[in-house]
Amino acid sequence: MQELLEPIKADSLKDVFVTRFESLILSGKLKIGQKLPSERELAFQLGVSRPVVHEGLVDLATKGLITLKPRSAAVVSDFRKEGSPAILASLFNYQEGKLDAKILSSILSIRILFEGETANLAAVHRTKDHLIAFKKLLKKEEKISHSDIEGLTDLDFEFHHLIAIASDNLIYPLLMNSMRLIYTNLSRQFFSDPLVVPRVFTYHREMVEAIEGKNEIEAETVMKRILKHGEKHFILMINGRK
Repeated sequence: MQELLEPIKADSLKDVFVTRFESLILSGKLKIGQKLPSERELAFQLGVSRPVVHEGLVDLATKGLITLKPRSAAVVSDFRKEGSPAILASLFNYQEGKLDAKILSSILSIRILFEGETANLAAVHRTKDHLIAFKKLLKKEEKISHSDIEGLTDLDFEFHHLIAIASDNLIYPLLMNSMRLIYTNLSRQFFSDPLVVPRVFTYHREMVEAIEGKNEIEAETVMKRILKHGEKHFILMINGRK
C-alpha cells in the first residue's frame, strides 16, 4: 500500500486526492473489499492534512467507490453495484478521454432509451415557448463555424437538454445535467470531424419539425437516428478510421 501512496503536491489537494484514489480503484490496484489505511495514516503517507483526507473520502463514498463505516476503516466498494451517476465522469476521466468500446456502447445504449423517451414526450408536451427556443437554436446552428468545436459542443448539449425540458418531466433535465461532462467530452471528439456537422444539423431540423407537429413517433425515430449516427462514427474512430 505505502508504495502506491506517494506524497501529494498540488494546489487543489482534495481534488488530487480524489483523482488519485479513483485511478487506484478503477484500475484495480485497490481491490474490492480492501480496507484503506486510517485517515491519520493516509494523511501522513500523502503529506496532507486530515481534513483533506476526510473530505476526499466523503467524495469517494458519495460516488460509490468506497464505503465509510463509523469507527472503522473505509472499504473499497464494487462501483458497479454501489456507484452513483457521478462516477460516469470519473470513469471517463480515468480513460483520459480515450474512447473505450465497452464504455461507449454502454453510454449509447442508455442514451437511446433515455433520449428516445424525452423526444417522444417533448412532441406531446412542448409549448410555444419551447418551439421559440428550438428555432433560436436552429438559427445559431446556421451561423456557427463547423470548425468551432467548443461552440458546436455547447449548442448540441443545449439542444438535447431543451428536448428534456420540453418533455415536461422534472427529472430528465437533471439527468442530462448529471451526464453533462461525459456527454460533452464525447461531443468534442465527435465534432472534431467537421464532416458530421451538416448531418447533425439536418437531424436537428427534422426533430424540431416532428416536435412542432406533435408527432411523437417521428421525434423518437429521429432521436434514434441521431444517436445511431454518432455510434457509427465513434466506432470508426475507435478503429482508427474516419
